[in-house]
Amino acid sequence: MNVLCIGDVVGDPGVACLRRQLPALRRKYAADAVIVNAENADKTGTGLGRKLAEELLQGGFADALTTGNHCFRRADASLYEECPTVLMPANYPSLSPDVGRCTLDFGRIQLDIFNLQGTAFLEPLDNPFTVLDALLKESRTKFRILDFHAEATAEKKAMAFYADGRLSAVFGTHTHVQTADEQILPGGTGYITDAGMTGPTVSVLGVRPELAVQRQSTHLPTRFDVAEGPCALEGVLFRLDDASGRCIGVERIRAAEEAR
Repeated sequence: MNVLCIGDVVGDPGVACLRRQLPALRRKYAADAVIVNAENADKTGTGLGRKLAEELLQGGFADALTTGNHCFRRADASLYEECPTVLMPANYPSLSPDVGRCTLDFGRIQLDIFNLQGTAFLEPLDNPFTVLDALLKESRTKFRILDFHAEATAEKKAMAFYADGRLSAVFGTHTHVQTADEQILPGGTGYITDAGMTGPTVSVLGVRPELAVQRQSTHLPTRFDVAEGPCALEGVLFRLDDASGRCIGVERIRAAEEAR
């Protein structure tokens, strides 16, 4: 089984890049399932609205959408409660963990997808490690993938080793910078610290550079706008063994576009 996981999609440029690039990539890598982190896909660069979520799912650009700390910027809890393949972190304490998990049924194979958020340098949500334990108790398939939306590299790697042998793969999101540490852990769990970003390459994490520089150099409030120009789609492909559910291959994906 091949599962393609796409890093944070940012704004209209990122969505347009996803629509241009993903169909061919899906064919090239024979992806059975595509998971897209869309928490920044709104035109403003933060949040995900219901209409866009439905367009991405119904258009075949994703089989499941994950989010993170911006999950409530453009939607309320009803999006995640009513749309089973649109996920938010399961460790939000005020909601059922069901909002952070779903099962894709391919007939002979079922794939469980989990979404959790780290707590280092982010909101003090429920402990993602103990919430993962609870999610796994409810899982009935050997194919399991986690989008761990977290700031700290150490927390992401710790989660991966905590889940090693119990999940098929763990991919990190949130930092928008693709890492070069893709690997298979000793227990058979595929891992990458961050899948990267799908959006403008001449940017600071998707934001117009001059605005990011202004904010960092002056520490004054600055309204961020999504950058324009050439884009790249970044993600990771996990190849899972059909018999065991363990990861047998990990490949970083980066499809960069020329200036249009």
